[in-house]
Amino acid sequence: MTFNTSSLKDSVHPDEWQLRTDLAACYRLVALYGWSDLVFTHISAKLPESMAGDGHQFLINPYGLMFDEITASSLVKVDMACNKLNDSPFPVNPAGFVIHSAVHEARPDAGCVLHTHTRAGVAVSAQKHGVLPISQQSTFVLASLAYHGYEGVAIRDEEKLRLQADLGSANYLMLRNHGLLTVGKTIADAFLSMYTFENTCRIQVDALAGQSNAADLTAVDPQILNGVATAMRVQTGGLGGAFVWPSLLRKLERESPDYKL
Repeated sequence: MTFNTSSLKDSVHPDEWQLRTDLAACYRLVALYGWSDLVFTHISAKLPESMAGDGHQFLINPYGLMFDEITASSLVKVDMACNKLNDSPFPVNPAGFVIHSAVHEARPDAGCVLHTHTRAGVAVSAQKHGVLPISQQSTFVLASLAYHGYEGVAIRDEEKLRLQADLGSANYLMLRNHGLLTVGKTIADAFLSMYTFENTCRIQVDALAGQSNAADLTAVDPQILNGVATAMRVQTGGLGGAFVWPSLLRKLERESPDYKL
């Protein structure tokens, strides 16, 4: 289903329109892969300074729409406080932007922040040992993983400093008892990281379901973990998320092409 929204394609900068279509695609892909949580959680993308002036303008989902309903034109432009900056009939959720604003504030390199509440992600976030080095996928996550303790629903600004300190320079953040978060220079990077993070958690849940405890699982040799950065460059040709993004867009063209409206 697509909500009737006037297309913004001819009224925004071409670069903003490209960012809108990529972000709408990301929302649709999150829904397609089963990572959405009704209308909750967010994916935010930062507009470049050439369009935003101070560099503190973002695109985010209209609150109340399912992820498979979101289009390029329905995305809402907001500032760091999640105030709407464009004429939109849709509401936004400032409370839900607290985590995102904290990351964007501390990480100028964060072009996209993707947050999920998946079943596997929350399950592993509740396990004291966190992510275990038991799969190839986990080695990529462990190379840049941080943890943030649960402080209740993330609506308080005072939590932002602690979240920023915990995240540091990591690109994967496990929010204890809450879910998963990835940081990417681009939307494609954030999505590919979340794909890897989510599969890491699914594999771990499945592996633990077949064993009495984590000690019964075979861990990856620590020396292998040290070569992960090189392995990632080989695996993606040094292009990161851009390597797989075109194929994902082709998948959307077949299954959900109205994301570009």
